[in-house]
Formats: sequence, structure tokens, C-alpha cells
Amino acid sequence: MNLLFSSQFLLFQLPSCQFLLPCPKKQPQCILTNRVCHRNTYISPLSPSFPVLSHHSLRARLAPVGATVPTNEGVVSEGVVSVINFEDVAEKDWSFLDSDDFSSEQDKLKVERIISAGEIKETSRVMVSVGSEAFVDQLVESSPCSMLAVIHDSLFVLAGIKEKYDKVKCWQGELIYAPDMWAPLDVIFLYFLPAVPFNLTQVFGAVAKCFSPGAKLVISHPQGREVLEKQRQQYPDVITSDLPEKSTLEEVAAEHFFKLTDYLDEQGLYLAVLKFVGAN
Repeated sequence: MNLLFSSQFLLFQLPSCQFLLPCPKKQPQCILTNRVCHRNTYISPLSPSFPVLSHHSLRARLAPVGATVPTNEGVVSEGVVSVINFEDVAEKDWSFLDSDDFSSEQDKLKVERIISAGEIKETSRVMVSVGSEAFVDQLVESSPCSMLAVIHDSLFVLAGIKEKYDKVKCWQGELIYAPDMWAPLDVIFLYFLPAVPFNLTQVFGAVAKCFSPGAKLVISHPQGREVLEKQRQQYPDVITSDLPEKSTLEEVAAEHFFKLTDYLDEQGLYLAVLKFVGAN
């Protein structure tokens, strides 16, 4: 299921839960027009299949909410939208991306180094693939840009990011299927490449379609291979591949018109920076 979050969603917060709801009648200009895509089938966000998200709790009580609802004829009518009770939401465990191990000053400096490798400008269009909330926090605070999009497999991670940063565009799904409406991009951070369930050739091919010459691809792991291996043992359903060796990166990069400009593979940090040179 792929889900687009946009500024057309109103975040409505209750004491214990947060929901994505259509705007009330007093603000008809904010009526939902987005769609949720279940594979190749589109459904309305007002459908009973539309998930209610809670960043703080996986459980939500059933509650009717008055709202304006767009009809098939495009005419707005008043109706009631029920909040669906999700007792148990099946989702992979991504908690290790924001664990205490990443909260030290040293790790923050590593993340700063990763972000600086992208050379972000205020006019840059930036995308983050499988990023942690902490990484997005630091990116937003340190590097203002014209557009920031986050792609992640987790609806709850995206909901947490969207709660804090309404202007950040969030898309639930896989990198190679990301919509091309945000292209051309200037920087893509593959913050946790080993969680992307595609080979390097597929990833580079998808990224190249989003880039203009001079754009940068930054592949990283703020704690390096040794920690990654421990994470793989604990989260085998999330971590499906390894960090690429330098020779492998150079080979695949050349096939897709990238040039490796920086490579660091140390015990406590993995960082590879590639520049898209274009077909010419």
C-alpha cells in the first residue's frame, strides 16, 4: 500500500491519540482529494479501508466525526466519518533507527557529516529514503531546502514526521516506485540502504531517473558495518542486504552515469557520496 501525505490532511489531536481526518465544515477549502493506493487499486481516504494513524498509540477508539464529504458528483455534502478501531497493526519494527545508541553527541556529529555531504542549498530538492525521525529532525534544523520528501515503509514513522513537519512530503512505499512528481531532485539520502529490498542496479536506475546532472546520492550508516551486522541478526525481516563495497559501487555507478566522489568505510561510520554526471 502506498500512501501520499499532503498538506490537504488536517492533523486532529485528541488527548491520547492522533488521527488523520478530513477538515470540518468550517474549512471546506481543505476537503480531502487525495487517494490511497492499495497496490494498483485506488480508494478514497474516507473509505472504511483508510487507516487511522496514531504515532503515540497503536489503538484508537471508534468515534463518529462530523465532516464534509465530496460525493461522486463533486458536490460537497455533510456526513459522518467513523474512526476505525485497529487493535493490532502489523508492521515491521523500526525502533532501532531511533534507539538510544544514536542519541550521543558523537553520533549527532556523524549525522551532521552525512547531511553536509549532500551540500544542500536553500533551493535544493531533497529526498530521504528509509530515514529515522532523528535524522529528519537534524536535516530540517540544519539544512533548509525548497522541498523535502521522505519515503519509508512504515506508516507510523511517516505519521510521526508529518506530525512535526507539515511541509515535509511523506510517501509510504518503496524507493523504486516513488512518484516522479518531485523530480528533478538535487540530493537523495539512502540513509538505511540495507532495508531497501532491491538490488543496487535497480536502486541506481530509479535514482538516475529523478536526477539532473550534478545531483548527489548519499549512502550512509552512522555506525558502520559491525553494528549493521548486529542489527541484521536482531531484525532479519527489515535488513535484507549489506552495505556495498567500494568496487561494487564504482561498477554499478558507472553503468548509471554516477561518479563516486567520496567513500568512507570505518568501524563507526559508512559514507559513500556519488555525483550524477548524466548520459553526456
